[in-house]
Amino acid sequence: MRYLIIIPCYNEALNIVKVFEDLTEFIGATRLNADILAINDSSTDNTEQVLRENKICFLSLPFNLGYSGALQTGFKYAIAHNFDFVIQFDGDGQHIPTEIQKLLNAQAENDADIVIGSRFILNSGYKHGLLRSLGTKIFTLLINMICGEKITDPTSGFQILKREVFSRYAKMGAYPRYPDANLVIQMILEGFKVREVPVKMQLRIFGVSMHAGFWNPLFYMVHMFYSIFMIIIQYGASMFHHQKSIK
Repeated sequence: MRYLIIIPCYNEALNIVKVFEDLTEFIGATRLNADILAINDSSTDNTEQVLRENKICFLSLPFNLGYSGALQTGFKYAIAHNFDFVIQFDGDGQHIPTEIQKLLNAQAENDADIVIGSRFILNSGYKHGLLRSLGTKIFTLLINMICGEKITDPTSGFQILKREVFSRYAKMGAYPRYPDANLVIQMILEGFKVREVPVKMQLRIFGVSMHAGFWNPLFYMVHMFYSIFMIIIQYGASMFHHQKSIK
């Protein structure tokens, strides 16, 4: 099996080398058949220069597409180069490479289509901001109500995806700006098997999160509720037409 580790990067010049070195060490120690690909999302700092100088395989986007656009670019690359799995990994140093093994084990044991690394199954000591923490609890409740499954960390970007999943994501014409709880709900409703495994994460040392401040988390929450609402409407409509066609 071939794995592609996708690292979206926006102004991560101070973090990306350590992330790359730790990932390389993990791949060497476990002999995982994996390549690393950084997606430079038109950074305004010297991220591209750092990537080039440290011989990190990367693609640079001509303009800023945001986190989801960078991920989708990576998915398209994974399809073009015939990878079997994608591992989503943040470029800010919050994800810990050795924790990948937990996701690999969970995927193999459950034959899961998506495995999410959760900060909240066990008390890992990770702290969200107030709005993000509230949002996570609400989204967990919504997933349980809509899908009948408990996902404790639907906002986690630390995931392993089967080829069927990232192929689906790559072809989405409206891949969500924030691919979190909304995408989890959609994929469960479409019949994909989603599992979680407890992982440890750490806070970023350098740089600023895309959810920093007051307005960014607020906008994120509004966008997420709207996206989930539209998914429910679309799913309900498709089920209605399906039942109608059977009759």
